[in-house]
Amino acid sequence: MRWIKAAVAAFEPDRDAVILEGCRVVKYRRLIVAAGLKLDWNGIEGLVETLGRNGVTSNYRYDLAPYTWHLVQEMGRGRALFTQPPMPIKCAGAPQKAMYLSADEWRRRGVLGNIEISFCNAGGVLFGVPAYVPALERYVQQYGIRTQFHHRLVAVDGPARRARFEVARPGMPVETVEMPFDMIHVVPPQTAPDFVRASPLADASGWVDVDRHSLRHVRFRNVWALGDVANTPNAKTAAAARKQAPVVAANVIADIAGRPDVAAYDGYGSCPLTVEKGRIVLAEFGYDGKLLPTFPSWLIDGTRPSRAAWFLKERLLPPIYWRGMLKGREWAARPASLPQAAG
Repeated sequence: MRWIKAAVAAFEPDRDAVILEGCRVVKYRRLIVAAGLKLDWNGIEGLVETLGRNGVTSNYRYDLAPYTWHLVQEMGRGRALFTQPPMPIKCAGAPQKAMYLSADEWRRRGVLGNIEISFCNAGGVLFGVPAYVPALERYVQQYGIRTQFHHRLVAVDGPARRARFEVARPGMPVETVEMPFDMIHVVPPQTAPDFVRASPLADASGWVDVDRHSLRHVRFRNVWALGDVANTPNAKTAAAARKQAPVVAANVIADIAGRPDVAAYDGYGSCPLTVEKGRIVLAEFGYDGKLLPTFPSWLIDGTRPSRAAWFLKERLLPPIYWRGMLKGREWAARPASLPQAAG
């Protein structure tokens, strides 16, 4: 193994080549693309100029998480906006986690009744898998959150404390609305990295175009992709990448041996939705919204908020992530065989 410490500028799969910055060419026999995605902060007018001040924050930038907490602690009345851009995004539950935890803190401090909370979602539903929606809706009602669907954030004026949205309800003309805020938590639009979007590997939306089971490219047979950059219709989460990696490994090994693909990815993803301090709705699902729970319902019923799921998230997942997943030690991510999953 050789680690080349250089950024990729382009792909030339017709001649099995990766072009690095500085025009260096690296040839390959097989290519695995795991480039992640791009947080497009510039996709919202005025956002970059005001992030981290004027009540504008985002937990999608780790260095701003303390500012988010500062705003929540300081707020005793006013209007708080929480936004979600069009799919796909990293962890579809993350925008709601920030909102629920903020509301829970305001409730504990006794100021929730003084704060108007709006969830401005570019999509048309609270969560894409219906089985988890009832539990989330109960918290929306409990916290008094106003849901604004089909609202896509397009501009932020930090000094004026105003946000502009494009509202595109089905069958209706697109309209523009402005909302004042005292605090706004912004989730940026998300795309494939530029060097992927501009490459022959990309589909019409810019993601690497792979078969959703084998994770092999649909046109270039010696190319695979995994993680956020693949165009598989699953939630873009670390849990998904954890399940995809063994699939790609098994299929690449089979290809080296001259055999067809042997392993399949079932679309598994996980979004632990923190609905209050100490309780989580553990959403685990695969392709087409199929529920794929890891644990029996008597231990953790993912469709209901539970302390057991909180314990899993707080105590067990960190060592699994740091000492297992990132070390390549996977005892619970064995892929299914391709014929079983495809059927």
